[in-house]
Amino acid sequence: MGKTNKIVASLAATTAMAAAIAPAATADAKDFSDVSDRYVDAVNFLLEQEATNGYSETQFGTQMSIKRLDAAILLANVLGLDTEEVDESGFTDVPERGQGAVSALKAAGITNGKSETSFGSQDEITRGELAIWIQKGFGLKGVEQLPFTDVTDRYEDAVEALLSNDVTSGMTEDEFGTYATAKRGDYAIFLKKAYDMMDEQEGKFELSVMHTNDTHGHIENIAQKKTAIDDYRQYHPEALLVDAGDVFSGTLYFQEFLGQADLEFMNKLGYDAMTFGNHEFDLGKSENGHQALADFVNNADFPFVAANVDFSGDSLFDEMNNGDEIASTPEDGEIYGGIVTEVDGEKVGIFGLTTVETPDISSPVDIAFEDYIAEAKKMVQSFEDQGIDKVVALTHLGYNDNVDYDNDVALAENVEGIDVIVGGHSHTELAPRVVGDEEPTVLVQTGEYSDNLGTLEVEFDENGVVTSYAGELVELDGLEEDAWFASKLAPYTKQVESIKNEEIGVSSDVVLNGVREDVRTGETNLGNLIADGMLAKAQSINPDTAIALTNGGGIRASIDEGPVTLGEVLTVMPFGNALGIMNLTGAEIEEALEHSVEMAPEASGAFLHVAGMKFEYDSSQPAGERIVNVQVETEDGYTPLEADMNYDVASNLFTIQGGDGYTTFEKAYEENRVSEPGFMDYEIFVEYLKSQGDTISPETEGRITDVAGE
Repeated sequence: MGKTNKIVASLAATTAMAAAIAPAATADAKDFSDVSDRYVDAVNFLLEQEATNGYSETQFGTQMSIKRLDAAILLANVLGLDTEEVDESGFTDVPERGQGAVSALKAAGITNGKSETSFGSQDEITRGELAIWIQKGFGLKGVEQLPFTDVTDRYEDAVEALLSNDVTSGMTEDEFGTYATAKRGDYAIFLKKAYDMMDEQEGKFELSVMHTNDTHGHIENIAQKKTAIDDYRQYHPEALLVDAGDVFSGTLYFQEFLGQADLEFMNKLGYDAMTFGNHEFDLGKSENGHQALADFVNNADFPFVAANVDFSGDSLFDEMNNGDEIASTPEDGEIYGGIVTEVDGEKVGIFGLTTVETPDISSPVDIAFEDYIAEAKKMVQSFEDQGIDKVVALTHLGYNDNVDYDNDVALAENVEGIDVIVGGHSHTELAPRVVGDEEPTVLVQTGEYSDNLGTLEVEFDENGVVTSYAGELVELDGLEEDAWFASKLAPYTKQVESIKNEEIGVSSDVVLNGVREDVRTGETNLGNLIADGMLAKAQSINPDTAIALTNGGGIRASIDEGPVTLGEVLTVMPFGNALGIMNLTGAEIEEALEHSVEMAPEASGAFLHVAGMKFEYDSSQPAGERIVNVQVETEDGYTPLEADMNYDVASNLFTIQGGDGYTTFEKAYEENRVSEPGFMDYEIFVEYLKSQGDTISPETEGRITDVAGE
């Protein structure tokens, strides 16, 4: 049960009891000379609740502003909050008559005041502030698209909720009046309508979910994640905790501990289920095959769901693989198509899907991947046959990824009966989005690398149809660390730090130039090496890849001559950018190259280093008209770039998603013309350096030439 609905559930009973035992009201709205027909019902409601006696014997104060203190007292009275046995708020500006109400609202999570010590008791409250209080106090949620132009991010969820629940329609068609001073009469209407919504909650059910995806071995902030999870569970004790895949690959934590460090913390955090990402299958061609994955599953204190993954071809999974079975009592460390879990007395079905692109971008070997739409339909039908009408899909498909393979939007559009899709793979920061109207599907995803904890509350009607939702991405950076988790992380971190000084087995006879000014203005031997490695990796996945591009802003240091250490590599590329492969026209490539050199000869982080091509530009010409000649490398040598020809081009996802101003690439990404194998840049670079022999002596090759002045 969610924080706000937990409050509503307990308060509804308390308030109903208070109304039942209250003596007959001694006042009536008609006794007030300023109460027009519009306000009669709302004012009578407050009088019946004994929440107020009006502003005076003859005036309710309908058109008067209301101070924060008085608004707090009214709300606490209507909600039936315990204003006596409650911890003091700590605010120093609250008079005695309102101390209980303000403390109760703070304890319920409805308001935190203006600061740690000030509530702002005598400040006039705005309509936006009231919207937040009412949303939190009554646990309202909404899916309405706001028509208002004056609602900022802070107030968006609250105003959405009020609009969706017919608590208000705003001051005008396009203005809610967020910063307008609230009137006592309007507040009375808000309270009456919100209170009435409690009667409509009968038969409804709320599912709360915490979710993660694409953590890729990033456990350095696991102690902050514990804090975020504990905080959410304080108000949502029945919340599920699930992961949408790609725990494997990406950091030295994974390289050293093969997922077992991550798993220790996942077990302690109490995950309820996980599906597999493509990177869980990266080690299939290694000496030990999928042993690390089998150990990960076997040691987990939670089940795995994988409706479209066939493990029967790999004997390592024989003892834990249950095929497409749906388990009503799932065992930890077992793989099922789906599972059934009970939440607050309601049965919820959970199933998993993994992208069918996996064989192209990872190494599953004898593990097969089946059509995601067909398998999803089977799962939903199986749940429905059991009378389960609340269904969650844990997917590693990508939000709006290349539909030639699969994605979450297509899943929602083509499979009826999925209520929530907790996704991964595309590394998208996706606060709740909805597909469909009559029976909507809510889609979420947290981004990447454990930057955020996703939270979601979804309300269902008695027929199992989603009626409202709310959620957010809780940023972990800056949160207080859980002390116990921090102490458990320390030994892992110490071991990881020690291996940064290890040599990778390659020595350079020359300095690999990553000087900031150099990599942002022209070709360098280090830029070439990075692009070459990216191209080689992309071609191992997609042999048609012809070109690789990497932004100079992503090259952060040089590497001295002599043995190359892992620490040096991580200093050069500290961001953990993943590989992507775009399909671009020659015209789009030239457009991107124009952007690359538009600041030349001034330095720019957007300056591209290239492999598989070379180009000339004239920095003396106007920006946008500088590219003179572009040649693409083929088996027969270099040939001119053709504007209307399509090319597969590798780059990092930062650049592909529009980083450094690459709107051309961003457009391709939004149009699903990008494949995301996801291998980390530093891993790709180390792998490429090792492939070049024990000693390297790279030089610049004339790949990029400024012809100005020639």
